[in-house]
Amino acid sequence: QVQLAESGGGLVQAGGSLRLSCAASGRAYSLYTMGWFRQAPGKGREFVAGISWSTSSTWYADSVKGRFTISRDNAKNAVALQMNSLKPEDTAVYYCAASSRRGAGYTTSALYEYWGQGTQVTVSS
Repeated sequence: QVQLAESGGGLVQAGGSLRLSCAASGRAYSLYTMGWFRQAPGKGREFVAGISWSTSSTWYADSVKGRFTISRDNAKNAVALQMNSLKPEDTAVYYCAASSRRGAGYTTSALYEYWGQGTQVTVSS
């Protein structure tokens, strides 16, 4: 199993940047596909970004492509989400997720078995 804990959320003005981190614990972390999702008030959980277990592949939601970057450091058991040019519509609780599936391109929350507790990101206009 994998346990996940996010950090780095906060309040930022539109156009600003934030970096979210996800600390993973448990065995075989490096073999998991990792993802970030977000959930705004009154809306469903939506995919943001994903990274394959080998780090050779990353994929993003169209709404964040070119602004957000996902990365992982298997030696440190961590995954990060660098968020630039933030917009008020990026306001949400952001969740780190892990999937035991070894492929790439997973954007459906049901494909991820493990979840962090979430961290709030608020972007003011």
